[in-house]
Amino acid sequence: MRRIALAALTSLLFATMAEAAVTIDLTAEASRPAANDMVRATVFAEASGSNTGDLARRVNQDIAAGLRVIKERPGISVKSGRQSTFPVYGQNQKIDNWRIHSELILESRDAAAVSDLLGQLQQMRLAVGGVSQLPSPETRRKVEDEATRDAIAAFRQRAAVVADVLGKPYKVRHLSIQQSGQMPPVPVMRASRAMAADAAPPVPLEAGESLVTTTVSGQVEIAD
Repeated sequence: MRRIALAALTSLLFATMAEAAVTIDLTAEASRPAANDMVRATVFAEASGSNTGDLARRVNQDIAAGLRVIKERPGISVKSGRQSTFPVYGQNQKIDNWRIHSELILESRDAAAVSDLLGQLQQMRLAVGGVSQLPSPETRRKVEDEATRDAIAAFRQRAAVVADVLGKPYKVRHLSIQQSGQMPPVPVMRASRAMAADAAPPVPLEAGESLVTTTVSGQVEIAD
């Protein structure tokens, strides 16, 4: 009797395993280009010396003068960026001087206006720290939605291929969606103090596109 019971239990176990669902991990992605319709630029004031109080006054005056010019330009937003005070070491690791750095971050959808403004700011005691062109939040959201639809469709198509090969239906058990894609900053030569009195030309800008990618990862259950 025990042998018969054991044989029956073994047969039931194998039958259950044969009918058990198979879980498969799948990944699919889709990419779409997004127009770089927004410009982000950083300008900064910097001063070095031994008296931090005098340095702070000079830097603050330069930033205030830059703010007045920027706020006269419609369609360009501005906010404060990184601000830092750090020592400059000489021989024997002793502090020789101090350097104070203060930034302003500009954003606009009018690339021509930003280009012209950066040229004007370089005539002052401000330097360009970096310029990047990227999709505006509205443009990026729209393209992300399109890429997401494409990626989910690609995921379902891949799941259907696997199910067709196995000859069984499938159902999606889990999905994870991730977005990526960034336009690298456009390098801009830092303005020197010697250029301050000269008329700096507008900074050349070329919009181009950023590639927005949606990646869909998940689990598919294949079962009878």
